[in-house]
Amino acid sequence: MNLVFAVVIGALFGAGVYLLLKPDLFRVVLGLVLVSNAASLTLMASGLTRGQAPIAPVTGPEPVADPLVQAMTVTALVIGFAVTALLLALVFGVSRTGHSVDLDALSRAEAREAEAAEARELAHDEEREPDTREHQQRGHDEVTR
Repeated sequence: MNLVFAVVIGALFGAGVYLLLKPDLFRVVLGLVLVSNAASLTLMASGLTRGQAPIAPVTGPEPVADPLVQAMTVTALVIGFAVTALLLALVFGVSRTGHSVDLDALSRAEAREAEAAEARELAHDEEREPDTREHQQRGHDEVTR
């Protein structure tokens, strides 16, 4: 049984990392979900103990299963689902504003936008520069009088 858990966990981690390296935002989110679930499965498999349910009146000499591992796994799953929902909302917002979910296309568009903003700023500075020189010259003339 431990071999089965190890193979499944390894496959989930491998598929998750493979998807994390793709340039598509939805695949990155799916890869993060797979890695998160593989980590939860690792946590559950590492603390796997057989025994009776950990409910208050313990009956018999059987060992009791550890409830802490199960509680931590459920907590990790809930946090993973919340992070997934947040990431999907962010990806949806990026896809609506950037009209793409491809990371390469988004970075090219961001570079073009930065170049255009820099060109606008440079043009604005060149427009203001003659006015600034005239104002400085008038101030210098008034001081010398």
